[in-house]
Amino acid sequence: MLARSCSAALQGLEAVPVQVEVDIAPGLPGLQMVGLADTAIQEARERVRAAIRNSGLKVPLTRVVVSLAPADLRKEGPWFDLPIALGMLVASGQLPQARLEGIWSAAELGLDGRLRPVRGVLAQALAASRGGARALVVPRANAAEAALVETLPLWPADTLQEVLELLRDPSKAPPPGSLSPAATRQPGPGDQREPVDPDRPQGGRSDLDLADVEGQQHGRRALEIAAAGHHHLLLVGPPGSGKTMLARRLAGLMPPLERDEALELTQLHSVAGLLRAETSLLLQRPFRSPHHSCTAAALIGGGAHPRPGELSLAHQGVLFLDELTEFRREVLELLRQPLEEGEVWISRNRLRCRFPCRTTLVAATNPCPCGWHGDPQRACSCGVVQRRRYWNRLSGPLLDRIDLQVVMQRPSAASLARRYGYGAAAQGTTRSGSAAAASSISAGTGTIHEGAEQTGLPESSAIVAGRVAAARTSMRRHNPQGCANAALPAAELRRVLNPSPAALELWEASVHHRQLSARAAERVLRVARTIADLEQARTELAHVGVSQALLDQVQSDDADSTERMPVSERAVAEALSYRSFDGLTQDRS
Repeated sequence: MLARSCSAALQGLEAVPVQVEVDIAPGLPGLQMVGLADTAIQEARERVRAAIRNSGLKVPLTRVVVSLAPADLRKEGPWFDLPIALGMLVASGQLPQARLEGIWSAAELGLDGRLRPVRGVLAQALAASRGGARALVVPRANAAEAALVETLPLWPADTLQEVLELLRDPSKAPPPGSLSPAATRQPGPGDQREPVDPDRPQGGRSDLDLADVEGQQHGRRALEIAAAGHHHLLLVGPPGSGKTMLARRLAGLMPPLERDEALELTQLHSVAGLLRAETSLLLQRPFRSPHHSCTAAALIGGGAHPRPGELSLAHQGVLFLDELTEFRREVLELLRQPLEEGEVWISRNRLRCRFPCRTTLVAATNPCPCGWHGDPQRACSCGVVQRRRYWNRLSGPLLDRIDLQVVMQRPSAASLARRYGYGAAAQGTTRSGSAAAASSISAGTGTIHEGAEQTGLPESSAIVAGRVAAARTSMRRHNPQGCANAALPAAELRRVLNPSPAALELWEASVHHRQLSARAAERVLRVARTIADLEQARTELAHVGVSQALLDQVQSDDADSTERMPVSERAVAEALSYRSFDGLTQDRS
């Protein structure tokens, strides 16, 4: 007797429908798999038979052939256990075929008949919805994830016997909409996210605040620009200057994820197998920090059955490459095309799949092998040849793609003392030290904000995030498809740039004098456009006040369209101050 059930195979980020056919015919007892099944599927022979027997059902004592169609599509994963078991029960006459019509299923079976959670359930739920499924059967631990597809009826279960009860009496299934994605357990210590507070804007971790960073006004300003315009950032400084501390606070400055962005991010982490059981929508922007020894496949993605790498797992968030010059050069070179296009294409013999990777790259490195080149207090022990060899690990084309290049100095002793609250004298000393640091920054950069100057205290993440959100709102109103300034097509950049004559003259002279490449010159204009948007956001917020109600009015997409501030000479000058390492490497191809 022939039976059919439906499931799906993961192909990159998407799921492809697979029909599981089970045929029982006379012959020696055995179960044969055909259809390019991997080892995990081949081992389902033992799991499925044990699960059926231990659930009080009869195992067919005859020849069983299982075909996974289409036959030329490679398949992996243990989630075919449940559709195979259901097909065997139909083929052996223990379940009517009509019960499986339009029913999709995906679950691993334990030897005792329990349903174990699997990865990629969200992608399979989307495929089932597109395929017109009547319902999707999943382990209860995956129910919150699958419930994100609101148009798909969901049948969660804990055991094979419970699945059979749902098939025989569909009225026992939960009503549509009753499985809220928010109704999940509290995440454990290994989860990638914290519990969601609906009254708090979602971004990075709440315990990482920009107010913890003393001094480093140039770096703080660059972080704000990177968050607003989606610009890549390079931090160069001696050990202990705060590079990592700044980088970890970038995600907290970014606006909350839109639902479509959160859904795509959740799907990526689900396919990678990083979602904890009983978790649903990821609402916080990811922060990924791979070790410098990682391979190309770990960073970009790949494998025999391609999975997303760290670059894609940081989608809509931050990819932090600490000790950038310690990464292998051939690994870093693979970043060039994905950073430009916002997606990674991985090709295999019979497979080509896509993973999105619209991430903000933040890289940190020391200025030389010993780490002290340029430090005013400690002498560098490296020679010129050593420093040149050190920086030649980074190619010119890669540095071209990094919009903001910031040189950082170690914080003063007074700044550190104020951080730990060592009295008014320390605060006064810090105030003068901050002024000295500010004077070392080129004129016109606007890196010291009025509020910080008046109070002597660093701004918190909430204040900076308010300006970033207002600037992003301006970009959504004026940029095509609401994209960030860093992602604007070149033709659209010319349309929305609106530079003043003095700004364009300064930019042209600087490009000629500094011999910037065409890509670097264009990125200066993108950064300048973001700086102008931030200044306009500052003006608007100062006008309406800082109350949350008025801030929400400024951020609203329904707000009256206002004229966009032109790019000033000052904005271009500040953007040029962030091109610190152009021409440092010899490779400019």
